[in-house]
Amino acid sequence: MVRSKSSNLDVAIVGAGPYGLSAGVHLKAKGISACVFGEPMEFWASKMPEGMLLRSPRVASNLSDPDRAFTLEAYEEAVKKEPCAPLPLDTFVEYGRWFRQQLGSNLDQSKVLRIDRDQRGFRLTLQDGTEVLSSVVVIAAGIGPFKKKPTVFQNLSPQQATHCYEGRDVRRFAGKRVAVIGAGQSALESAALLHEANAQVEVIVRESHINWIGMHSWLHHMGPISSLLYSSHDVGPVGISRLVAYPKIVSAIPLKLRDRIRTRAVRAAGSRWLPERLKAVKIMIGRSVSQATALGDEVALKLDDGSERRVDHVLLGTGYQVDISRYDFLQPELVRDVKQFDGYPKLAGGFRSSVPGLHFIGATAARTFGPLLYFVAGTEFASRELVAHISTNHH
Repeated sequence: MVRSKSSNLDVAIVGAGPYGLSAGVHLKAKGISACVFGEPMEFWASKMPEGMLLRSPRVASNLSDPDRAFTLEAYEEAVKKEPCAPLPLDTFVEYGRWFRQQLGSNLDQSKVLRIDRDQRGFRLTLQDGTEVLSSVVVIAAGIGPFKKKPTVFQNLSPQQATHCYEGRDVRRFAGKRVAVIGAGQSALESAALLHEANAQVEVIVRESHINWIGMHSWLHHMGPISSLLYSSHDVGPVGISRLVAYPKIVSAIPLKLRDRIRTRAVRAAGSRWLPERLKAVKIMIGRSVSQATALGDEVALKLDDGSERRVDHVLLGTGYQVDISRYDFLQPELVRDVKQFDGYPKLAGGFRSSVPGLHFIGATAARTFGPLLYFVAGTEFASRELVAHISTNHH
């Protein structure tokens, strides 16, 4: 899409994942001059392990548009694809790219290199040097830069240690010895995929046991009672699941309690279809790596019980830690002006940060509005809340 140097927008959305695309479609429907910047579904398409299945149920995997016309079902019908559950990653990526067509020319695949403040709002510098002015900027840039790499693995080269969210190709580990660190969905599912790609896998889990999601499946089959206990988003355990479905209520809860609800709802756990696939995989419970040393092409891992492992690669399923200063397009002086709690922006209604005109949606908003914002299911609330605020204040 060619832009002149003096291009002016009401709203610029940085990031074309589920949140950016959904918000863009909602704004377009309201007739607000908005543009989404980025490669559609890029993180999902290029950073998640190939063959992955989505942890969220199908009903919670829809992107959001105002008429709910562009659902996963509508996509499958349009391309004559047989619905299946759990949902394969590749289907979800194709669905997101199909959904993106609803934006038409309101999408620009250029990368945003930097955002500066301007008298009338913000100035975005794109990859090709083009500058775009916008009164409002919405950051929907996902969790890519937030990967957590525990200190003990910092001195290993990228050939020896990678994060689960760092590449698609699990088949390159065929025949290799791989230690997978972590007890969450990404660690456990990566271990299953590696094992199926003929790697020799061992999972090392610090916790004393592994949590499996939905093991009390009878609680989900009690008709009306179940819908009192769980929301359709399926984020969090009994009761918490219902609360999490109302981000506005969550945002009114004192931070300490809100944090407890959030961490409980997204604690490390694996989907119930994983144990079967991990039957032949060695899992070491209640142990952590105290030392990791590169020895030529190998890695020597020392565990806290004194035992040692020699592996060819360490795969870190160690999650991520939101920290907006790690978005390289946000200038340090802009980040400094955003009121934060530990890397998360403090947000008010309409996802506004303390910098007028700067909004954050998706995982960065989870500390304010709760854990629903970590999941695709949160796109509906985020888009409606954001657009209600912007249309009231910019028209």
